[in-house]
Parts: sequence; structure tokens; C-alpha cells
Amino acid sequence: MSTLHTSSLSENKVQSKTVFILGSVLSGLGKGIVTCSIGAALQARGLKVHIIKIDPYLNLDAGTMNPTEHGETFVTNDGGELDVDFGHYERFLEIEVSKEQNITTGQIYFEVISRERRGDFLGQTVQIVPHIIDEILRRIEEQRKKFTPDVMLVEVGGTIGDIESQPYLEAIRQLKRKENGHLTSIVLLTYVPFPEHLKEHKTKPAQHSVRELQAAGMSPNIIICRSSIPLSSKALEKISNFGNVAENAVLDLPDLPNVFQVPRALERQGLGNLLEDQLRIHSRVTPPNWTKFVNLTQEIKSLKEKVKIGIPGKYTSLSDSYISVTEALKHAGWNQGVDVELHLLPTERFEEDEASLSLLDKVDGILIPGGFGTRGIEGKIKAIEYARKNKIPFLGICLGFQLSVVEYARNVLGIQDAYSTEINPNAKFPIIDLLPEQRSVSEKGGTMRLGSYEVTLRPNTKIYEIYKKLKIQERHRHRYEVNPELLYVFDEKSLQFTGTWNELMETLEIVDHPYFIATQFHPEFKSNPWRPSPPYFSFVEAALKRKNQKYLDRFD
Repeated sequence: MSTLHTSSLSENKVQSKTVFILGSVLSGLGKGIVTCSIGAALQARGLKVHIIKIDPYLNLDAGTMNPTEHGETFVTNDGGELDVDFGHYERFLEIEVSKEQNITTGQIYFEVISRERRGDFLGQTVQIVPHIIDEILRRIEEQRKKFTPDVMLVEVGGTIGDIESQPYLEAIRQLKRKENGHLTSIVLLTYVPFPEHLKEHKTKPAQHSVRELQAAGMSPNIIICRSSIPLSSKALEKISNFGNVAENAVLDLPDLPNVFQVPRALERQGLGNLLEDQLRIHSRVTPPNWTKFVNLTQEIKSLKEKVKIGIPGKYTSLSDSYISVTEALKHAGWNQGVDVELHLLPTERFEEDEASLSLLDKVDGILIPGGFGTRGIEGKIKAIEYARKNKIPFLGICLGFQLSVVEYARNVLGIQDAYSTEINPNAKFPIIDLLPEQRSVSEKGGTMRLGSYEVTLRPNTKIYEIYKKLKIQERHRHRYEVNPELLYVFDEKSLQFTGTWNELMETLEIVDHPYFIATQFHPEFKSNPWRPSPPYFSFVEAALKRKNQKYLDRFD
């Protein structure tokens, strides 16, 4: 992980500044991307940033949430199961986040109620104000002291009209009042619809969102307006007027072809300069250096060739369900000068109509991602078999790794009863079984094998060629493993286990296949545009090779 520049602010222990990023009108506007863009603007000026994400839900973390409702669960090195936005933070800013950077309402109430039960508040009536608010402020200040950033970014999930967000707004108001506004800036992301039948932007939702914030005792310092197309100067002026914000502090953020264009789009409108003024940090910054973003966006715009990757899965209704996987594929493609075209394929279709497996002939590579539960499992196994038999480049991740073992045991070794006890607890040949330390676990949240573990790779294998070293660190999120007691059935003439952690099988490959690799770990969590994940890079490379070979075969 790259080391961020630490300015004289941290060295002299000057109090850090705070930028709060709030959303309004509706969710899904891209608050996480805006937070990353603010972080990128500050990094470009040589400042050290630290990000906190506040989620107003009562869950202690994102680990038990359905990906189709909330997006993927992002896993950190220290074993945190966090909100999807933390993946954006790491990918954009090349930083490593920690589980303590995610604050949820569940955590806040759990701590306050635990303290009440211990007797910490004897004689007091425990209330939202001051006890819940104080706990929110304590956690923010705790991280400020621990990480000593030049600027701390605090993204507040949800929208300012939500009941769940009110305690956080009150905490921000108290902090801003305490610091006389000199050390904080409030960035409000709002939505400006463009009804097709009217052919003009309507600013009323943005105006109402500012009033809601004012009703909470604050006003925004910067307003960023999301819309499908660029706003007119008249619309921007209107929002400035009714929002009581300077005209140059109302920024326009229309839909863009790629999210990595957002930081520069906001910089061109003066976002970085606005933050310098509002946070009074002129003397601490260096001239902004945007080289890496400029080069990246130019590379993306210049892509002409495409490679098609099929992803058979069950979470195909929400693109954020597999966002780290899809982003890692894009990173791998960009670094090879190709655009990766993703095809999310519902595996239940393969179960209902086996002829639909021919859809896989139209892609250049097949990836089976991680997942949980029984739905669509047999369809995934059929897709793996199809990739193996038809020599289509294949990459399996976590569950994809486990099902590759099941498929091989069944269809090559002839063990028809081979299965995972996650799918069938009474499997006669449990080739995939619960990790020993998981057998006594009853609670679901935060109890899997989580975080970074060292994996030892076997030399003279494809996976070793991919990483070019014997010891690697990758992130995990699973309860089940290849059953070590049943490994004797594999003669390793074709399928080989090529990476291990103690007795746990971590990687496999099929030696008589152009490219068939699977990993128990999740390499996508460490990928970014400037440093793509090695397995994803080599997988896209193999898919591109197959595509080009198919093209040449047409002329033979």
C-alpha cells in the first residue's frame, strides 16, 4: 500500500480539520464517490486524509446484510465487514482502511446501553442528548487522535431527512459550534431532476434539502448537484440564492462515463480551492498534482478493444453486489489496454434449461464469485463444468473455489455424492466442510474467517507465476474449507492444490487447461486501477488470448 504524504500539520500536532459529507433527496447519488473525490483533492495537495463512514442502520456492521439490498460487504485486512463505500475509499485513494472507521447506530447504542448496564451512568437518565451524541463525538475524536490526519472526512450514510440520521446531524452541529465553524466544512450532495417532458432542471428538491439542514441548525458550505445532464447557469444560480451559498460553492456533477472522472470534474469547478479557503489550509498545501488521475482517465478513454467476461451468480439484480469483482476486472483490463465487458448471468437459468449454457460460448472468460446459500448452486457447478470441458479461461473466488472442487470430484473422479455441507448438511461425501473453529459458533455476525492471512504458494505453478513470490497476503471471508480428511481422492495429475495456509487449501489449478485458477481468498479486495490484482490481471490476459485466438481461427 502506498504511503500518503504527511504534511507539517501532523508533525506539529496542529488540530486537524473535518469535512462532513451529507446526502439528501434520495440515496444512491454517489456520496461515497464524492467523498473519494474530496479525499483525492486533498491528497493531490500533499495532505494526509482519514475517512470515517457513519451508517445509520442498527446492524453492528454490514456482514449480515443481503448484497441485493445493500451492495457487497467489503472486507478489510483487520477482518472488518464494512459498507460498500470502503471499497471505493481504498480503490480511489490507495489507502488501507480499518474496521474501526465504520461507525453504525447499532455500535453507538450497543456501547451506550452496555455502559448503562455496567453502571457508568448511575443516577442519570440515559438519553439521546447528551449520551448518544457524546458517544458519536467521542468516536470521531478518538480516531482524530489515533490517526492524526491533516483533514478528516466523515461521510454520513442515508439522507438528512431520515429519522435515523438526526442524532448525527446534532453531533455535527455541536462540533461545528464548538469549533466556531473554522475547522469544519459541510458538503451537501443533492439531486436536481430533469423531467423529460419539461426539458428543464427543477431545483425545488435541492432547496428543500438545504432547508432541512438549516432546520437542524446548520447550513452547507458547498452544495454538489447530481443530475443526469449538466445544469444551466440559471439553475445553479437559483440553488445558490435559495441555499444561501456563494455561487462558486455550488458545483455541478452530471452523470459521467466513468467514476474516476469525478475528482477532476469537481476540481475544475474549484472544489479543492474551496476547501482550502473554508478550512484555512493554504499554508499547508503543495501545488495540486493530478497526474495519476489524468493518466488513468486518458487510458480509459483510449480503450478500443473489448473482452467479454461472464459472471454466473445469483446477485444479478444489483450491480453493487459484486462491485469489487467487477472493478478488479476493469482494473485488469485497463492495465492491458482493453475494456472489460461484463455479463451477469443468473445461474438458476442454467438449472432450468441446460441448453442455456451455450450463452457461455459468447464470453471470453468465466468467473464464479463468492456467495452464500443454496440458491443457484447447481447452476454454478454446471457453468464450472462447461468452462473446464470447453477450455474457457476460468477464475473461481471463495465459493467459486469450493464448487470447482465439488465439480471435479463429481464429474472427473466420479464421486456423485460429493458436495458442501453448507448446501447439504447431510452430504455423504462432504468434500467441502465447516472449518473446525466454526463448529461451535452460533452467532452469524463477524464470526467467519475474516481478514488477511498469509498464503504459501507452491513453486513451478501457474499461481506462483502470477504472483512471482512464495508468500502472499490476501483477504478472506468464509466458514467452509476443502475437507482435509478427503484430500486423498485427488491424485493431482490434473487438479492440483497449489497454495495453502497451514492445512487449509487456498488455491487450485487444472494443469491441462489453458487457464483454470481458483482461490479461497478474495484478491479483488486489494485491487485498484494503478495496481490490479494479480489473479484478475492474468485471468483477463487469458481471456484476451482466447478471444484473439478465436478471431484467428476464423481465417484458418
